[in-house]
Amino acid sequence: METSSPMFDSSTEKENLGAKRGEFPKKDDLMKMDTEEGNLAVEMDKEVLKLEVARKRKLDNNDDHMLGSEDFKRYKALHDKIVYGHKTGVKGGSEMKTKVSVHWFRHGLRVHDNPALLESISECDKFFAIFINDGNTAGLQHTGYNRVKFLCESLQNLDQQLREVGGQLHVFDGKVCDVIKMLHRETGLSRLTLEQDCEAIWYQRDEEAQRLCEELGIEMVEHISHTLWDPFQIIQANGGTPPLTYEMFLQVSSAVGPPPRPVPDPDWSDVVFGELLEVQAKNIKLYPKAPTAEDFGFFPTNGEKSVYVGGETRALKHLRQRLQVEEDAFRDGYILPNQVNPDLVGPPMSMSAALRFGCLSVRRFYWSVQDIYKNLFKGQPPPTTSLTAQLIWREFFYCMSADNPKYHKMVDNPICIQIPWYDDEERLKAWEEGRTGYPFIDACMRQLVKEGWIHHVGRTAVSCFLTRGDLWVSWEKGLEVFLKYLIDADWSVCAGNWMWVSSSAFERQLDCSTCICPVNYGRRLEPTGSYIRRYVPELAKYPLEFVFEPWKAPKSVQESAGCIIGRDYPHRIVNHEEASKDNEEMMDAIRQKLQQDPPPHCCPSNMKETRQFLRLSDNCFHNLEG
Repeated sequence: METSSPMFDSSTEKENLGAKRGEFPKKDDLMKMDTEEGNLAVEMDKEVLKLEVARKRKLDNNDDHMLGSEDFKRYKALHDKIVYGHKTGVKGGSEMKTKVSVHWFRHGLRVHDNPALLESISECDKFFAIFINDGNTAGLQHTGYNRVKFLCESLQNLDQQLREVGGQLHVFDGKVCDVIKMLHRETGLSRLTLEQDCEAIWYQRDEEAQRLCEELGIEMVEHISHTLWDPFQIIQANGGTPPLTYEMFLQVSSAVGPPPRPVPDPDWSDVVFGELLEVQAKNIKLYPKAPTAEDFGFFPTNGEKSVYVGGETRALKHLRQRLQVEEDAFRDGYILPNQVNPDLVGPPMSMSAALRFGCLSVRRFYWSVQDIYKNLFKGQPPPTTSLTAQLIWREFFYCMSADNPKYHKMVDNPICIQIPWYDDEERLKAWEEGRTGYPFIDACMRQLVKEGWIHHVGRTAVSCFLTRGDLWVSWEKGLEVFLKYLIDADWSVCAGNWMWVSSSAFERQLDCSTCICPVNYGRRLEPTGSYIRRYVPELAKYPLEFVFEPWKAPKSVQESAGCIIGRDYPHRIVNHEEASKDNEEMMDAIRQKLQQDPPPHCCPSNMKETRQFLRLSDNCFHNLEG
């Protein structure tokens, strides 16, 4: 931290001068340096005493004195070399201090399109890359094994990339502010860079870090690259409040302008990486290498086998495959292939996990799809919003949550309708464990627990089933389960989806008269039954006629298939036809009550918007009704 020539405190004794205030090294420390510098230190110690005497005389005459000699600057340079490890010196009569820059990785676990990282390595003499496991960052507070495994794989891949250019990723366990203080003390940290975490749940962490940096004189630099637009700029452009509908968001974002293009990859050729030993961290745990999930204290408990591998390298490879699918769809005359033809049994094509952890830049994904379309259809403007609709929905939910710390709750959430949900732990547990008696719902939930992922059309089905469709259990409970198991669980997007499907927010067209049928919906999405047989092996030998509705199978069929309903596979937890009708009546009663004092409710603009959200093609939409 640069300082001007300091004023001495007349009450400070000579032997404590500077050591007390951290502005001068002790003579013993200086003598440990080479002979020339040590001799200068002794001489400067004498100079300090002379100047202090002179200063006292000035004070007696009510005249202050500021040290400003070149000798003092040389002395201060020696102090910095010992205390901070700076490469300091005198050039042209002025002090030159080393700039130590640290990039704090949080969500943006990548090297490409990382503007904060680019600034961190620019004009610095020493660079450190860090990740801090404070128990909350990257969603570690409420999570399961698969998501932590993905995170650790991403850290390992990042560390590998840094080691290939001469550096490494320093991973700490501890409080953020404690780590910053240690880095300032041990390395002379002068600049801290980071990618913006715009969600309200990170405010307190980042504000505390910012206040500490101000106290220590550390420059804190934040860049926006986890989202396409700055959510706060969208809110400001909308008059200080988030756009309440997706259509409004499109209008405001259009007025703001297109999202920035990705920035170049970093040039590591001139970067000097700093070294940090475990002994320097003292009471803060510094991992000797990038940790595993087990190092973080997470272990498999349900036979977990993730369908994703974390890390930027794998994400970029996956992106190339996904872009080929997008291009093939454009050539065949349609868009959004992952939505039009959802494949439940093939490997997932979704980039959501890589986007959630920032292994993939959302801007690279967005502009890659846009550019492919433009290159194929030269002269034709792409259907910008529909071409990348799911990325825009992601932005919308980020914007809605940016200034709402209660966004994941029903109570005190200004955009959420207060619905008297049932408090039924038995139903909740059966749903979580895939024991509802509805094979498609159970297959989705078992895949979620084991692999950490289900297709978005499956998420819509199980969310509706838990809430307004069948079980009438609060969306908050479902959100907690998703945050635990989903690798790509994102606080803003995940909570936004749950509020929508449960009719708690963002909803107008999706009421209980068009709730999702847990039988017809699954049959339409995957008519072969292969998905159910894979994840509900009890029903593997059931004929296709009964695999979606095993309770209709005659006893002889059940016996020959080796699965008796009620013994080997549970009875239906509810009768969908009856439960959905009861729930529709309750929702209608709530709606009538709300009409007397309507809340500022977010809702879709039209049926097309509803279909986009559900990721359903027109020929599949009729299967919503039960």
